[in-house]
Amino acid sequence: MADRLSALDASFYYLQDRSTPMHVGSVMIFEGPGRDRPDPLDGGFEYEQLVSLVSNRIAFVPRYRQRVQQFPGRVLPPVWADDEQFDVSYHVRRSALPRPGTAAQLEEFVGRIQARSLDPQRPLWELYLIEGLQGGRFAIVTKTHIALVDGIHAIDIGQIIVDPEATREHPIPQTWRAARTPSGLDLALGAAVEVVRNPLAVAHLAAGGVRGVTSGARRLARHGTAGLTSAAGVLARAATRPAPDSPLNRTASVHRRFIMVSTRLEDYRRIRSLSAQTVTVHDVVLATITGALRGWLLARGEVVPAGEKVRALVPLSVQPEDADGQMGEQVSPMFVDLPVGEARPVMRLHQIGYATSQHLDGGGAAIDAASIAGLAGFAPPTLHSLGARVGNAMSRRMFNLVVTNVPGPQRTLYAGQAPMVETYPVIPLPKGQTLSIGLTSYNGRVDFGLNADRDAMSDLDLFGQCLVDALAELLDETEAREI
Repeated sequence: MADRLSALDASFYYLQDRSTPMHVGSVMIFEGPGRDRPDPLDGGFEYEQLVSLVSNRIAFVPRYRQRVQQFPGRVLPPVWADDEQFDVSYHVRRSALPRPGTAAQLEEFVGRIQARSLDPQRPLWELYLIEGLQGGRFAIVTKTHIALVDGIHAIDIGQIIVDPEATREHPIPQTWRAARTPSGLDLALGAAVEVVRNPLAVAHLAAGGVRGVTSGARRLARHGTAGLTSAAGVLARAATRPAPDSPLNRTASVHRRFIMVSTRLEDYRRIRSLSAQTVTVHDVVLATITGALRGWLLARGEVVPAGEKVRALVPLSVQPEDADGQMGEQVSPMFVDLPVGEARPVMRLHQIGYATSQHLDGGGAAIDAASIAGLAGFAPPTLHSLGARVGNAMSRRMFNLVVTNVPGPQRTLYAGQAPMVETYPVIPLPKGQTLSIGLTSYNGRVDFGLNADRDAMSDLDLFGQCLVDALAELLDETEAREI
């Protein structure tokens, strides 16, 4: 029997449009051979190597060779079906920047390709090898539809191409053969079996067809999703308090702008250790983002009164894996009112620390950074994807922007023999949002990926600089209080 998309995944698939592509991505930058390493296999990475690596790894994640097949008449949600024409070279692509490729050129490339929706007739993912970066470096850029990444049947493609040790990838025998594409009769017979097993659920979906799925998604957006979270009380409270008006909430265009900002993890840890109150590194990150939002609003000439706030939806970690070793889609939403009207950096930090502690005391779920970083493989891409699912399943009336913060391992990871030096998430924009912020701590760094609407936030580079300035301001004030 065909594996049917869940109602939530079907809603992600149906509700995307040109201005709201529903995929999450990542930008991973690696050291290349360089002038002191002339051997291209000594830390280098060739396109053929990447194709071989991806072919090997997706053998263990069948979803990456499946496409979405519509049910006849769309009276039921679609199913996952093997792609009989699967071609890995279609999905693994090669591009290059004019040498020497700068960070700004890479950002422009990422913004353009992330704005384009994935081909619905093929498996819902793409991966790009970008050559020509300064210093002999190269980048791998991924795109994965959030309907594909549920943490159970499939993890993000970015999670499976890096390893804790440098390795030479050896091709494995490709014995996979696509199952025959189910016909309309096959799907009807499968639906008949579902009717026997669960007649009420199937009747409900069939009654509304696609309209039932989409209207259900909108109800889900208004009231939250128990399938994704266990924080029903948090959602109920947020629903009674609409998000403040903000320049961050506008109708988005079809174009995107992407900026990468890298900071030092040690700075966040030092601020935490010097704080007079108990705060976490996560609190320091949110305080830094708050300071950046304040600086950006003021630079735009916006009036920022003392009580002004920006509400962030912060998908909060995951629960530990279950007895079967599955990570599962257990991401809890946390709504934090960021006090952008507060002029004092340390006071902003204390207010955020209090707000997040109240969330946890009220039953919110979280696990520590070490536990997240210790999940099998390079978990951040998958966790960012699950966070994006939370953000896109909820009403834009509840929040002004999405912030996903996922701790990664504090050691070097590799693609083949090439060490990864930086990694930036690309979080999709929910409808009515003009900015999404994703960040991953990795090997002593905290890397921000800023994804924004190109028209509404033409000054995204200014916001990126405000992030750097806000962290420096918070660190300076915290250290000054210790003198």
